[in-house]
Amino acid sequence: MIDIEGYVVGIRWRKDETGYTIFDLMVDEEKVPCVGVINMIEQGMNLKLTGDMVVHPLYGEQFSFSKAEFMPIRDALTMERYLGSGAVKGVGVALAARIVKRFSDDTFRIIEEEPERLAEVKGVSERKAMEIAEQFCDRRDNREVMMFLQKFGISNKLAAKIYEKYGFETYKIIKENPYRLAEEIDGVGFKRADEIAANIGINVDSDYRVRCGIRYVLTIAEGKGSTYLPLDNLVKESAALLSVDEEIIRTQIVNLSIDRKVTIKNDENGAPCCYLPYLYGAELLSARILSELTGDMIAKESDIDKFIREFESEEGKTLDDIQKEAIKAAITSTPVIVTGGPRTGKTTIINAMIRYFERKAISFLLCAPTGRAAKRMSEVTGYEASTIHRMLEYSRGDEERLEFKYNEENPLEVDAIIVDEMSMVDIRLFLALLKAIVPGTRLIMVGDAAQLPSVGPGAVLSDLIGSGYIKTIELKTIFRQKENSAIVTNAHSIIEGKSVSVEDKTEDFFFLKRYDSKAVTDVVIDLIMRHLPNHFKVDIKDIQVLTPTRIGNTGVENLNIVLQAYINPPVDNKNEYKYINTVFREGDKVMQIKNDYDITYRIATSLGITVEEGKGVFNGDMGIIKRINPENDYVEVVFDDNKEVIYDREHLSELELAYAVTVHKSQGTEYPAVIIPVLPAPRPLMNRNLLYTAVTRAKRCVALVGDEEVFGTMIRNKNEMERFSGLKLRIREVMEH
Repeated sequence: MIDIEGYVVGIRWRKDETGYTIFDLMVDEEKVPCVGVINMIEQGMNLKLTGDMVVHPLYGEQFSFSKAEFMPIRDALTMERYLGSGAVKGVGVALAARIVKRFSDDTFRIIEEEPERLAEVKGVSERKAMEIAEQFCDRRDNREVMMFLQKFGISNKLAAKIYEKYGFETYKIIKENPYRLAEEIDGVGFKRADEIAANIGINVDSDYRVRCGIRYVLTIAEGKGSTYLPLDNLVKESAALLSVDEEIIRTQIVNLSIDRKVTIKNDENGAPCCYLPYLYGAELLSARILSELTGDMIAKESDIDKFIREFESEEGKTLDDIQKEAIKAAITSTPVIVTGGPRTGKTTIINAMIRYFERKAISFLLCAPTGRAAKRMSEVTGYEASTIHRMLEYSRGDEERLEFKYNEENPLEVDAIIVDEMSMVDIRLFLALLKAIVPGTRLIMVGDAAQLPSVGPGAVLSDLIGSGYIKTIELKTIFRQKENSAIVTNAHSIIEGKSVSVEDKTEDFFFLKRYDSKAVTDVVIDLIMRHLPNHFKVDIKDIQVLTPTRIGNTGVENLNIVLQAYINPPVDNKNEYKYINTVFREGDKVMQIKNDYDITYRIATSLGITVEEGKGVFNGDMGIIKRINPENDYVEVVFDDNKEVIYDREHLSELELAYAVTVHKSQGTEYPAVIIPVLPAPRPLMNRNLLYTAVTRAKRCVALVGDEEVFGTMIRNKNEMERFSGLKLRIREVMEH
């Protein structure tokens, strides 16, 4: 990379949402086109850019930069360029020349300290002099704060957010308590604030640092799925992070509790535990709303029995007693949970309820946590289903908070809601759903409690069931066994902790023994490229590799690079785009790896006519790269729910290749064929629930490749990664009082 320095002479194009800008920089009397992300740029600014010269197919040579620094303006020449650039309204090239001619290198000092003297220049009245000074000082403050923040490695975009919130107070905040940035500015984080604090000499046992570090540990726990941490865990993890004595941590936890920045409660065993307040509030409010929703529905038993007989006749199937009980419960009670493993008839219950609601003129909505799960729900029911987010109509509110159109003040006007894949619903999404439901509305929640819990915080489905206060029907009989599915049989054996023979080579479930990562990878490639497509008549891109881990030779990151080279190799007629260490190529299978509520999408017909526009792509959504436009730096992706989304360079950090994905990311999805590498990995990942979730993602074929001893260990290991969640206790507290 090289550095260039000059002043901005023209801004060609800018995207305000991302800061991506194309502008001209005058470098040693030569105009250089520059492209990259920079905030608060204006003509006349002096910049130092770090990057490389690239050749654009349409626009020729450009300087593509990854870092931009604002440089001070000190001499008369650069002052004249800046004032004459249009940066200060009402000052053009001619007036700028007259001002600088009059005051020379002292120009900026005059404007700042003696603005009335500008009236000495022809064409400047006293009033105009003060207007020029006011504008100039505003921009100066902005520029100086940006330059000040640059010293701490803060990006232009983040610096703009900081300046927008604090203005000139930024200096004071940084010097006194930079940890406020971590608390109040999305995108800063504890570690960045800690680096700034170290640079300015704040002590490691500073109250500010310790308090912020404690909350950071709770935030990390939230990221791993917990809504709280036991007090002792929090003390130990915080002390290790901050390198301070545990007693200091305990004292500051008490202080945070007094300031209501940490909530301390007791767990089921009476031991103290610590929450971030909004997560405790989410659990408590969810429990209170559930208590208000709980009730009985009026329905004659004879009418229900008649409906079940008619449904059996229409479907040509006989329901078992537990299925009938589930239907009766869904008709007569709310809320109701229907849970069960694969092929136990959960979809049958959903379809029965839809049929009942239609006959009774009961309005209903179908929803699921993800786009793929909603699409699958639509396919198996024949009725439109949406994500929970779309059903509630999400948007961004003040301070970038996620808001929903439908809430406690504007509830959904519907008689019944059926939610599928409830195991994927985290506590915050569950609360948003509950807020939009009024007493009297039926809430039917369907899911497999044995699957991995949600990616987000909480263990909502298992807590609801474990509370003992939510009507729950567990389906146990395995249906749809005409094809003698070994997938289904073995999945149930796995979750029950029973051994599964690796010697049996059935049509749809088989184990191929290999003991090193290269051998496993070679077999995975062979299965994808030859055997599975030929035998099962499936498209190569419908075969999904599921792996427990991201790292290592059989982790997601390495497998995606290897598989891309075989499945979608480079060819002359396919455009590519290199982003950091990933090469995206037209035709690649990709996945969104974080919730983005602001990115725009459209849904179009086969003729290209737009039928829907909106915002939002969610963690785990998968699609195919339809087009790459290297001229304008964008990648266009078509997702499984037909959303077409354009990713510019900044948003590409939210996208990754998806030939292989982690088992966690596969939740709520079914694939025609699944391949699972089985080699040693960190023990917390190698457990029964993870293996069960991976196996149950397959519709027609599961191929496991690896070490049979590791496979057996996973079945025997029923301990999931430890996750702390208190919704169960909150429900009991509310219901009992």
